[in-house]
Amino acid sequence: MEGTVWFSSVTEVTSKGKGMRESRVLVLNVSCEPLQILAIRRAVRLVLGGKAEVVEFGAGHLRSEHHVLARPTVIRLHRYVHVPYQDLPFTRAGVLLRDNYACQYCGATPLPALLTIDHVMPRALGGQSSWENVVTACRACNGRKANKPLHVAHMTLRSRPVRPTRPSLLRHLLSRHPTWHQYIVG
Repeated sequence: MEGTVWFSSVTEVTSKGKGMRESRVLVLNVSCEPLQILAIRRAVRLVLGGKAEVVEFGAGHLRSEHHVLARPTVIRLHRYVHVPYQDLPFTRAGVLLRDNYACQYCGATPLPALLTIDHVMPRALGGQSSWENVVTACRACNGRKANKPLHVAHMTLRSRPVRPTRPSLLRHLLSRHPTWHQYIVG
């Protein structure tokens, strides 16, 4: 396939200097419902393979030895993809996204690397590592609460931790991108 050969040697040129690894593309179903976010390489393969079309372009270009292509930020598939219901795996990244990268005790929003995951009911006291028992916390609040239940530490949660749905996490993710927020459904 000529498109695959062409893309294997492509590089990205942007005004911000971001490389190919950092570039992500929103994938929409035929109905314009957000499906997922892909690496730009996979997205371009879908477009060049005739399985998707570019809906929106971003800053910068993709270059190969013989071609220049505007960088896609949103693509739409040509065929409908049914997304079956499935439970989301419990991950640190998922907890941070569910809690909107904010400490659930004080509301601080430091850099994601400075946020920690805290067990509302400590594991030492029988708490589980689950969506319903884990929240995002800044280092100061996590240290202050330590290995104590909320009432002993005299702390309260800003919101009760719940198991997120796939659409709710996708909605949080889309709202953080300047172009993608317009594709938030419901």
